[in-house]
Amino acid sequence: MSEATLTQTGAAPEYYDLKGKHHPENGTLLGFWFYLMSDCLIFAMLFAAYGVLGRNYAAGPSGAQLFELPTVALNTTFLLLSSITYGFAMIQMQAGKKNGVLGWLAITGLFGAAFLFLEISEFRHLTLEGAGPDRSAFLSSFFTLVGTHGLHVTFGTIWLITLMFQVGKHGLTAANQRRLFCLSMFWHFLDVVWIAVFTFVYLMGVLP
Repeated sequence: MSEATLTQTGAAPEYYDLKGKHHPENGTLLGFWFYLMSDCLIFAMLFAAYGVLGRNYAAGPSGAQLFELPTVALNTTFLLLSSITYGFAMIQMQAGKKNGVLGWLAITGLFGAAFLFLEISEFRHLTLEGAGPDRSAFLSSFFTLVGTHGLHVTFGTIWLITLMFQVGKHGLTAANQRRLFCLSMFWHFLDVVWIAVFTFVYLMGVLP
């Protein structure tokens, strides 16, 4: 395929190899990287806001009074394990084993659901104790940061379930493998963000 033909069709040249073969996965992965970078900026702003507001308690409770580190540590373990099990799913994908992929994705989804359950329970407990997001600037920034991460995990879990149906119906097609790889990057990204949340919000929050 000539360069003139590519220009007429409106296709980006980088989506083609030297022989003119179309590679849509290049555009998909590039676009997803752009999305992850935009997400990095969002979380960077939320962390910055928490850094500024995280000590403004308005005569209310502090993180040292509210946070239960054993529960948060258990929640962190769930998310870390989900990242490992997703890695096993990718290994099974490389081996072409559909059932293995579905099995490990199911375990990953269960860990994700357990993480969300504990996080929602924490939010509910804090709200019932009168420590809702409207109590102080500290709690407003806390709920916004942790809640935004929780929403990402929720959407990631929905995406995972959708992919399980697609893989179960159509198998490990090139398109499904590309989607699994994109979700893998997203899931590991959430893992890294949560480690920052656990360290910056919870561990530092219990310090006097």
